[in-house]
Amino acid sequence: MYRFLVIVEKADGNYSAYSPDLPGCVATGKSREEAEERMHEAIGLHIAGLREDGLQIPESRSSAIYVAVL
Repeated sequence: MYRFLVIVEKADGNYSAYSPDLPGCVATGKSREEAEERMHEAIGLHIAGLREDGLQIPESRSSAIYVAVL
């Protein structure tokens, strides 16, 4: 099992998602949930493509935190 950080951003009229550890692996959706679902599918396809090409699956090195500032 692999785990990758996914960043979801609100854009004009939709949402976009990407993973810093998987360059080029992106997805969009009309809602946050749709973008997340499509990103899940995109990551699966991305990993399958890497395997097909005999390439190494990258380690997840990214993390995220929230910082509260008053």
